[in-house]
Amino acid sequence: MKDENAAPNPLRRILVAALAGFALALAGCASTGSSTPAAAQAPKNIIILFADGAAPTQWEFGRYASEHLRKQSFAVTDVVFRKGVLGLLSTHSANSMVTDSAASATAMSTGFKTNNFMVGVTPEGRPLTTFYEAAKAAGKRLGLVTTAAIYDASPAAFSVHSANRGEFQRIVDQYFTLEPDVLLGGGAGYFLPAGSPGGKRKDGRDVIAAFAGKGYRVARNTVELNAAGSARLLGLFADGPMGYEIDSDPARTPSIADMTRAALRVLSRSGSNGFVLFAENENTDDAAHENDIAALMRALWAFDDAVNVALEFQQRNPDTLVIVTSDHETGGLSVTYALRNLNQQPRQTRIYAQPHLEAIGRITMSLGAVASKLGREPSPEALDALLLQHFPGFRLDDDLREHILKQRPLELNFTNNTQNALGRMIARQTGFYWGTAGHTSEPVAVGAIGPGAELFRGYQDNTDFGRHLHRLIQGK
Repeated sequence: MKDENAAPNPLRRILVAALAGFALALAGCASTGSSTPAAAQAPKNIIILFADGAAPTQWEFGRYASEHLRKQSFAVTDVVFRKGVLGLLSTHSANSMVTDSAASATAMSTGFKTNNFMVGVTPEGRPLTTFYEAAKAAGKRLGLVTTAAIYDASPAAFSVHSANRGEFQRIVDQYFTLEPDVLLGGGAGYFLPAGSPGGKRKDGRDVIAAFAGKGYRVARNTVELNAAGSARLLGLFADGPMGYEIDSDPARTPSIADMTRAALRVLSRSGSNGFVLFAENENTDDAAHENDIAALMRALWAFDDAVNVALEFQQRNPDTLVIVTSDHETGGLSVTYALRNLNQQPRQTRIYAQPHLEAIGRITMSLGAVASKLGREPSPEALDALLLQHFPGFRLDDDLREHILKQRPLELNFTNNTQNALGRMIARQTGFYWGTAGHTSEPVAVGAIGPGAELFRGYQDNTDFGRHLHRLIQGK
């Protein structure tokens, strides 16, 4: 039994004093370093760099591949994650453990959960205050950049409202009312009336001309984008999504880095009260849906080039917060040991090695482009010709060939017959395997560097991300 009248133990007094001093030292370090969540410093500018479908496995693949094939460091991991603040976000939606982009981006924009396929609204359909609406009310300039159609779920959820992410015309009309200073991406079809080249609108409106009437400079290719000055800017570079980097013509289609640079030029013009910029590479998600490791690799590199553009801007403007994150993981990517063939013993594994990564680097066409060229009734001759030209050194096993020629899915969770079978071909010969053609529940990483970054430290929910953004906009 403890003696309440006993004199205090001298050693215990020393330990208590030492622990108290250590706690004070930690508090002192926190007060002199980055701002704590209790007193977050409000940035003038916020740049959100969004690699749709990317989680820690994708970031590590991008880092390793960049280091070994491009001979370049990877800014996402080597600068933002290493030198900034690093956290994780859970991603479930209001009605599912596995989210879609609309629900996750809504949570990250508004701070509230919603159901899959809903944009900027509650599960009951009531509008929520989006991050861009809050930013505009605070006098900030607004920029939306994506390699997807500009009305796609993620940029839409950060700015406007729809009970169904597929209401593209309605989303475009809300952009026209919101008037972001910069809109760059694909999706010209829902800006143009049906009957015109690529046009899909049912109301006969030419919304590109309407934006031009409001003083927007319009760009339709890389040359026009680079020539654009500091006026408000609408850039539409494809009728639908802009396409993969592995397939693109840089002279005709700007990169995500090109678009980010142009957006910053417009948003940062003198007299500004600051800005918010959402810059997304959708190709990281699309490539994962198609189990396309080569297209994913180049999409990650292109995204990292855009991160470098943002970091260079931040060096000149230290009142800027740069955030790198995603909405969910796609594909269940796993780089793993594998048997050379099923006749070997488990101990005789083929360990993933440098030549396998180099083989991926020699692929010159996306799996989606292969599927498009083969069509719905692929011929063996066309398939063999494309493999020989664009996939040097790879062989197509008989079972996978049959899945492609007969257009049969691999399993219930693989929905892109040609692409997923070719993805399995690559996996069997490199160790880069995919678990699905859909999304998973894996938490995503968030890295932040600049004023207010400390808010994003640790394991949080994606609704916390949205609440932090609103707090920073309000200067609290």
